[in-house]
Amino acid sequence: GSHGSTFGGNPMACAVSVASMNVLVEEKLAERSLKLGEYFMNKLKEINNPVIKEVRGRGLFIGVELSEPARKYCEELKEQGLLCKETHDTVIRFAPPLVISEEELDWAIERINKVLS
Repeated sequence: GSHGSTFGGNPMACAVSVASMNVLVEEKLAERSLKLGEYFMNKLKEINNPVIKEVRGRGLFIGVELSEPARKYCEELKEQGLLCKETHDTVIRFAPPLVISEEELDWAIERINKVLS
């Protein structure tokens, strides 16, 4: 048998991959994610609502675990202009882009506070 792949070794895909990795390194996106993720998580932990069981995450990939189904909160956040995803029924998952600014996070936090407070 032969070994092959439809997209394996595609020169364009390889060039895009290398360019993407260069952006991640040059713009220090992993470091930014850790710093802004800590900021975002700390702000989420300040929300005083007994339905919030836990705020956890790594970098900007953050979950807010609730003691009830998360879907209605995700739908309310969508109406406020903020997209998130309910997962495992009771977790609101936030996964903002690595290039998000602190000001944009503050905008999101305002809406999350409004919905969860």
